[in-house]
Amino acid sequence: MTKKEKSNPLEDLPEVNFSELGDVRFLHLGTEWVQGSMLKDAPYDIELEYVQRMMAGLLFIDASSVAKKHAMQLGLGSAALTKFCYKKLRMRTTAIEINPQVVSACRVWFKLPPDDTRLRVIEADAALEITQPAHQGTVDLLHVDLYDHEAAAPVLDDADFYAHCRQLLTPNGVMTVNLFGRDSSYEASLTRMAEAFGPESIWAFRPTREGNTVVLAQYEPTRPERAELLQRAGVIESRWDLPAKKWLRLFKPVV
Repeated sequence: MTKKEKSNPLEDLPEVNFSELGDVRFLHLGTEWVQGSMLKDAPYDIELEYVQRMMAGLLFIDASSVAKKHAMQLGLGSAALTKFCYKKLRMRTTAIEINPQVVSACRVWFKLPPDDTRLRVIEADAALEITQPAHQGTVDLLHVDLYDHEAAAPVLDDADFYAHCRQLLTPNGVMTVNLFGRDSSYEASLTRMAEAFGPESIWAFRPTREGNTVVLAQYEPTRPERAELLQRAGVIESRWDLPAKKWLRLFKPVV
C-alpha cells in the first residue's frame, strides 16, 4: 500500500495483523479485508488466483532469460509476488512499501527473506520513489497492487502515475495492475492506462469470482500468435507451476 500525499506519511497507517484458516495465512491491515496470503507449507508459491494472474507478464518474456531480468512490486502485500520472483524465478527483485509494519510482518509471518544482492525492499512512498532516475528503464516485470486498508479503490491511479510506471520499464517490459471490481472505476482506470501506454498495449483478464481484474500493459504493443502464446504458457506451467494455459482462455487485448 502507499499514500500519495501526506504531511507525515507514517501517521495514521493501519495496524497490521494476520489470521489463519487451515493451511493458509492471511494478511490484514486492521480490517477483515484480505491484503495477501501464504500457504504455510509452501510459502514461496502464490496462493490467490488474482495474484497468480499478476505473473502474466511472463507470457511476453523468453523463459530462458527470466533469471537475468528485474522485477519490481509497488505495494508489498504479503510479499507473494516478491518472494515468487526472487525465489522461484531467480530474478533481481525490488519492492516498494510505505508501511514499515507491513515489511516487518512479511519478514516475521510471511517468510520474506532478508535483503541481499538480488532482493531489495524499499520503505518509501511509491508515487515518489518511482520518479527516481535510478529506477528508470530498469524494470522488466512491474506489479502494481496499491490498495488501502479498506480496499475501496487503487491509491495511485491517475494518468501521471501510469506514465511514471511506463518510464520504469525496459523496451520489452510489462506492467500488471490489480483493479478490484469491474465497474465505472475500472473503465476509468483502463482509460488512464491507455493514455499512458497506448490502447493497443493493454490486455485484460476477466474478473475473478472475488472481483479482481488484472490488467496488463506493454511498454510497446505486440500481438503474439495464439500458437506462440500457448507454447510460452506450456513452458510457464512446466517450469513454475502457474496455470498459464488457463490464462489464455480469460485474457485478451482490450482493443
